Amino acid sequence: MGSSGLRVSLAFVQIQTGASRSELLEVKLALSSGSYWNKDAIKKEHCVSSWKFELLRQAAPWFAQLCCEWLRCCGGGEPRPRTVWLGHPEKRDQRYPRNVINNQKYNFFTFLPGVLFNQFKYFFNLYFLLLACSQFVPEMRLGALYTYWVPLGFVLAVTIIREAVEEIRCYLRDKEVNSQVYSRLTARGTVKVKSSSIQVGDLIIVEKNQRVPADMVFLRTSEKNGSCFLRTDQLDGETDWKLRLPVACTQRLPTAADLLPIRSYVYAEEPNIDIHNFVGTFTRPSAVMMGAWRDQCLHSQELAICREAGKAPRPAICREPPPKEPRCTESPVCLAECSSSLNVIISEMASLTTQCKLGPPSSLPRSCTVVGVVLYTGRELRSVMNTSNPRSKIGLFDLEVNCLTKILFGALVVVSLVMVALQHFAGRWYLQIIRFLLLFSNIIPISLRVNLDMGKIVYSWVIRRDSKIPGTVVRSSTIPEQLGRISYLLTDKTGTLTQNEMVFKRLHLGTVAYGLDSMDEVQSHIFSIYTQPSQDPPAQKGPTLTTKVRRTMSSRAHEAVKAIALCHNVTPVYESNGVTDQAEAEKQYEDSCRVYQASSPDEVALVQWTESVGLTLVGRDQSSMQLRTPGDQILNFTILQIFPFTYESKRMGIIVRARYVQAKLSVHDRSLKVATVIESLEMEMELLCLTGVEDQLQADVRPTLETLRNAGIKVWMLTGDKLETATCTAKNAHLVTRNQDIHIFRLVTNRGEAHLELNAFRRKHDCALVISGDSLEVCLKYYEYEFMELACQCPAVVCCRCAPTQKAQIVRLLQERTGKLTCAVGDGGNDVSMIQESDCGVGVEGKEGKQASLAADFSITQFKHLGRLLMVHGRNSYKRSAALSQFVIHRSLCISTMQAVFSSVFYFASVPLYQGFLIIGYSTLYTMFPVFSLVLDKDVKSEVAMLYPELYKDLLKGRPLSYKTFLTWVLISIYQGSTIMYGALLLFESEFVHIVAISFTSLILTELLMVALTIQTWHWLMTVAELLSLACYIASLVFLHEFIDVYFIATLSFLWKVSVITLVSCLPLYVLKYLRRRFSPPSYSKLTS
Repeated sequence: MGSSGLRVSLAFVQIQTGASRSELLEVKLALSSGSYWNKDAIKKEHCVSSWKFELLRQAAPWFAQLCCEWLRCCGGGEPRPRTVWLGHPEKRDQRYPRNVINNQKYNFFTFLPGVLFNQFKYFFNLYFLLLACSQFVPEMRLGALYTYWVPLGFVLAVTIIREAVEEIRCYLRDKEVNSQVYSRLTARGTVKVKSSSIQVGDLIIVEKNQRVPADMVFLRTSEKNGSCFLRTDQLDGETDWKLRLPVACTQRLPTAADLLPIRSYVYAEEPNIDIHNFVGTFTRPSAVMMGAWRDQCLHSQELAICREAGKAPRPAICREPPPKEPRCTESPVCLAECSSSLNVIISEMASLTTQCKLGPPSSLPRSCTVVGVVLYTGRELRSVMNTSNPRSKIGLFDLEVNCLTKILFGALVVVSLVMVALQHFAGRWYLQIIRFLLLFSNIIPISLRVNLDMGKIVYSWVIRRDSKIPGTVVRSSTIPEQLGRISYLLTDKTGTLTQNEMVFKRLHLGTVAYGLDSMDEVQSHIFSIYTQPSQDPPAQKGPTLTTKVRRTMSSRAHEAVKAIALCHNVTPVYESNGVTDQAEAEKQYEDSCRVYQASSPDEVALVQWTESVGLTLVGRDQSSMQLRTPGDQILNFTILQIFPFTYESKRMGIIVRARYVQAKLSVHDRSLKVATVIESLEMEMELLCLTGVEDQLQADVRPTLETLRNAGIKVWMLTGDKLETATCTAKNAHLVTRNQDIHIFRLVTNRGEAHLELNAFRRKHDCALVISGDSLEVCLKYYEYEFMELACQCPAVVCCRCAPTQKAQIVRLLQERTGKLTCAVGDGGNDVSMIQESDCGVGVEGKEGKQASLAADFSITQFKHLGRLLMVHGRNSYKRSAALSQFVIHRSLCISTMQAVFSSVFYFASVPLYQGFLIIGYSTLYTMFPVFSLVLDKDVKSEVAMLYPELYKDLLKGRPLSYKTFLTWVLISIYQGSTIMYGALLLFESEFVHIVAISFTSLILTELLMVALTIQTWHWLMTVAELLSLACYIASLVFLHEFIDVYFIATLSFLWKVSVITLVSCLPLYVLKYLRRRFSPPSYSKLTS
């Protein structure tokens, strides 16, 4: 039986017997390589018990395959491990998803039903749909159908067009990504293939500076030493270049074409969300010599455990001597952030899938060409599986408007019941209630949602066009009003407040210190060491000294500089003049061609400094390092062992291979044994020097933070840096003012310690808090309420060593405990959770990539732009939307009041006052442009708003839109509606049509005058809108002879009656406005005068 049939049988047995994964994994790996179905061989090689073997042998393969296919089709099976043959995607044991990116919410068939469902699932739109449908019932019809369906259709059309545009843009972005062309290695040679056509098992060639299209295992690179640099900026926010290595045995092949005939495969674990760890097995059938076989087993043991959580596959342990015949060699394939990993799989489509934006994927090779085998595609990509749909943010302003809408609906029901009650519920009173609900439906303005949505679009456009904050992008146009009511700002440190550009500032040798102005002295010491002929060759000196003797200053400086030049993970890369091969470029060691690659900008700053003083890193591979002296001599150093930097040890080192190798080969407690060995080696060492590297602040960070503080916004800094660095940055950025005390929360590990420290903190007043992530976790576990109460009283809070989940947790707790709006600012992938959790997320495009920017609601290029974004645009957006929403409600309440007066006068008859085009034109053609022009209004100039941030503080109480202002507009609407209607009834002559002409004309003029009364700063478009609306109404009177007597409106009697009614309805309001400004002016009036 073939191996493929065996794999199906194994899958079936695992379901039926519940066998452990590790036992079945051993059987599968051995037999998938082409072994025969032999009981003795299986028992000999893998020690499978006899009852398991009998069950395997007796299971019908076709029945197992049928069951497995049925489970997969029905979606009943969980993700399973896979065996991927190199270059043979047809040899698959299960179905794999297509390698396509699809960020669309709908397809061609679900678009219209989906959009309509999303619109009518809310009460507001459903209410108007039911009103429109009720007009098909003759007993409920109050007028022409288009008076109800046209406004509703307009609202739906705007929504459908907007959704269609977004879907088309998303489709084009997805198409561009899915159509990227790559080279696939086949038996017929290299062929071009689109990204969407890539399958599991394909051998894909990734060129220099090209994005990785799927999760891959790197098999070979164009570099002779097999090195390759990757960047994962869109996956984890890190822009540094990471060194990765391919599988050793495939790197040794002469050409990439030799990958196909070797019949190798990779056994990979099931798809999961862990982007930092991966464990698999690479198997290549070949004739292996005794020594090589033993070496391979040791290497398998060394790399067997790569998971941080302690979970690892069973290592390949030599149990018996190697056979004489050819057999398979198995190499664990670890995709992890381990120093011993053979390769890395990082998909680069995470940012594209999260916000539907065409940005660069997460990894790209530099200075080499890579050949890899595809393991996961499509929705099984690690990046895709880590992508969670961000929560749909609904602004506080929208919630407040919805609350007012519910109040209006309650008023509508009350008015309808009162009208029927005054008829003593005579006849079919329930139908009369429905007719009155339809008659007074204008109380809830259907145009309110459209006006607010269009206003948000205008605000977004204004933000993007602001030349003083260039590069600002509005990714969520639904919450611009949130920017005007922020109470808590939570910001990252590195790359947000700082530039993430490290600068070497100071070197301390114990008795003397060197700053930027005295680095030439260090340079002279280095030159003297390497130019004195009598001195021993420095190349023969080790990086550390074994004896402590009195040395000259030049010798001390030399040892310090040499130690700094050697103790790092920096690799120089040469790219210039068409030369991309590092080995060839290093022959010249041209300074103009060299670029330093490292996982930490601190290390790059150190190496750049050693270059400036004369000791230059010119070459490096896995086993050696080359330094160039001031005399152009090349010093060669053999790298015996590297101790990588960890947050636990807070250091890294380079040392000879001692007992470390045995500890590294340990299977049990490997991490603990390695740490113990490193600690024992780092004993009785000599301190050579101290270095100072500074991450400079971004431009205008201090005045921006001061502006935010004066605006009443409390700033919290959440960073993953250590406590000392975070505290220094907070002081340097003036997050903590000079006259404020700082309380450093002591490290606590249990409830008792947290209780004592909280009591100590409670006794301090007006002091900033600095707390570590570990202490924060303990406090939130036992004293969440008490801690948040104390922290919210602090003028500033600094949380260091914060994990991404802790950042999001803090945002969530602030929202729950205070009920205030939060804004999160960050620039890296570790800030995405905080940004998405906050009420308003702002991403900074910086050194750490664009992942935070793509996940945010607003994207800025510098932190200083945040001040103008909040003080100017946030304030204007909120105040404009508040005025617009209340005026739209006022417009609807006016005509509803007139209808109520008309019905009550005419014996509570459910007869509409205005019919046909009049009711539609009132809220669209005649008043829409002046009312909407309120989105251009502003109370103060932008310069004044930036100069006096205290104006922003007034908005935090929500006064522009409150129950008080709403009640004021309701009373104004009732007064004006009653005045217009009673005035028309009092002054009309003989025909009913005259009432319509007088009242409707007075209503239009009143609305135009009220817009003028509301405007605080006139814009030329406002004047155009007023005149255009008035002209449209006058011109349309010619065509409204069905509703208005054209001859009557041309008489002098009509003109004076309309003028009197309009004057009575508006003049008192103008007088009240003047008196209020005179005796109780608003806070901004003094600044505008």
